Amino acid sequence: MPRDHHRPVHFTDAEFAALQGGEDPALVNRVAHETANALLHRVRQGPDPQVVERLVTYTDVHGIEAVAELWARVGPHTLPGALWRIYLMRTVIRQNPDEIAFFFTRGTERIGTIDQAVAGAEQPTGPAEILSLADSILHGLYTGDFAVALDRGAAFCRLAAAGASSVADDSDLTAEERASVLTVRAFRLAELAEDLSAAAALWRRDALD
Repeated sequence: MPRDHHRPVHFTDAEFAALQGGEDPALVNRVAHETANALLHRVRQGPDPQVVERLVTYTDVHGIEAVAELWARVGPHTLPGALWRIYLMRTVIRQNPDEIAFFFTRGTERIGTIDQAVAGAEQPTGPAEILSLADSILHGLYTGDFAVALDRGAAFCRLAAAGASSVADDSDLTAEERASVLTVRAFRLAELAEDLSAAAALWRRDALD
């Protein structure tokens, strides 16, 4: 995701093979870290609103796979791992904003924490508000406090997980298959929340690389 879209990133044959087939995990890891650090440093050093907007909507044009190729195969408590998870979160929201907004609202009703305030979603939270929240969090990675953006993502995921779990409980007796699907989704959202919280803590200690 370069700032100048007419200037493509060039990879050696070995780097390309590693990214495509995972033949060299060490090389995949190095390329992921180098691209994430270079991108974030370049954009945050002098944020251009048009560039930031292109980065936020990058997966809308190129697909989530384009980001996954670079960053999905590294550990969650790394800079590229954190960036990947925020993009993944946004993609999940955009795939079904109505359902995610419902989960989020149910989660805020189910658990009494400060997560609703931390996430920063407009109230009441419908599909439009949840889509706006996703973009706002991603904008924050490039233009605001990076750790706060990660914490907002984590808070959203915790609430959505709680909501999905609650709906799964309601479905247990009448729709076992749906309940099972929602339980898995809740687990994955909760896991995503833990990873983002850990990454935020590492960033504040200047230890997220």
